[in-house]
Amino acid sequence: MKNLVMSPSPHRSSDMSTRKIMSIVIVSLVPAMIAAVTFFGFRAAALIAVCTASSVVFEYLCRKIMKREQTIGDLSAAVTGIILALNLPVTLPFWMAVLGSFVAIVIVKQLFGGLGQNFANPAITARIVLMISLTAPMTTWALPEYWKPEAVSDTSVIVNSNTVLTGPTPLVSGDASYMSLFLGNVGGCLGETSALALLLGGLFLMYKKVISPAAPVSFIGSVALLTWITGGDPLYQILSGGLFLGAFFMATDYATTPVTNKGKIIFGLGCGIITFVIRNYGSYPEGVSFSILLMNILTPYIDMFTKTKPLGAKEVKADAK
Repeated sequence: MKNLVMSPSPHRSSDMSTRKIMSIVIVSLVPAMIAAVTFFGFRAAALIAVCTASSVVFEYLCRKIMKREQTIGDLSAAVTGIILALNLPVTLPFWMAVLGSFVAIVIVKQLFGGLGQNFANPAITARIVLMISLTAPMTTWALPEYWKPEAVSDTSVIVNSNTVLTGPTPLVSGDASYMSLFLGNVGGCLGETSALALLLGGLFLMYKKVISPAAPVSFIGSVALLTWITGGDPLYQILSGGLFLGAFFMATDYATTPVTNKGKIIFGLGCGIITFVIRNYGSYPEGVSFSILLMNILTPYIDMFTKTKPLGAKEVKADAK
């Protein structure tokens, strides 16, 4: 007769390691990276490579200096670098991108203990730091196929010694077609232009059960609902800007978002409301990054509010003295 072994939860084992999860996320980001290179050319690929490589190097050096176990093998630094690059304009100087990687990996991630210990999404925080401190280069938006000679016009500017056709993002201009927004043939950050590519990546993550649909659906749905209530164009709003990128790839970060489904829904609703308010009443045309960062800060309180009660557990009252 075998002995009955009692052990604390969790009791279900899984082969889903951190490395495997991150590799799935990288695969899900491939459509967005292909779209970025298609519309913004070779420099988009170079910017993605610079952010990814510098993020990995910074993590390696940081762990080395702190004399801690190396974690570059789990691919989390590579994912951070890719997502950061997709949040940047194609014309951003490479040294600024490297600075963003330093903020994301060293300051936001490693100084707080590494993967799972950071209080905010590293890529989101790095983008906000760059946007506030380097506003001009972070808000210079090259239009698709800007490198072609026929693209030069009155709206062209000199960026990195090259003449680049720039223009407002769809959230500012408000004149892009639904098809252009869906496919990505508009100006903006590398990874936020093609809603189709981001949707494919998000659905792949859900299919692989790496993310729950709770946060993305409540995030996108709340923006659409509030826009409709106030007389705006819900479809234009959800296809524009970084809403899909934020909802699928940053509002679902394991370390900085709530654990329970109820908490994820609350998190998504909060992100959606803040994004709507900033877009419509704030001084910034886009509010996705700020909304996710603010809700990251509230995540511990959401977890506390939505924590589940173990089956059969009873609250033990302290003896009165």
